[in-house]
Amino acid sequence: MAMSVHCDIVSAEGEIFSGLVEMVIAHGFLGDLGIAPGHAPLLTDLRPGPIRLVKQGGEEEVYYISGGFLEVQPSMVKVLADTALRAGDLDEAAAQEAVQAAEKALNAKGSEFNYGAASAQLAEAAAQLRTIQQLRRQAKR
Repeated sequence: MAMSVHCDIVSAEGEIFSGLVEMVIAHGFLGDLGIAPGHAPLLTDLRPGPIRLVKQGGEEEVYYISGGFLEVQPSMVKVLADTALRAGDLDEAAAQEAVQAAEKALNAKGSEFNYGAASAQLAEAAAQLRTIQQLRRQAKR
């Protein structure tokens, strides 16, 4: 049996995952991170997108987070997310609609335009679509 580490994914709504994993793959500030047992201690912020867990036995689970932090300690990995959902619970049509609405807002730029909010909405909706696509690729394996 491969080595494993305890992983928790929690958000303001509550804990969404707790268990042993062989690897955690997340989208960090500087790109994708792969965390395996024995990884050096780390604290980093996470961008919106998928979190992939490789559980004992090779089974994979995909979750979506809207951003947060990743903490790695010798015996545990903790994902503290703003919002966390199982990837299967995402609504693709709603995410595509949100992308279109954010792009429309970015192009409109009226007097009350908030570029930061519009670009954050676009990034989050695009991350949801990336998570859905990753879930589809995983299902094809």
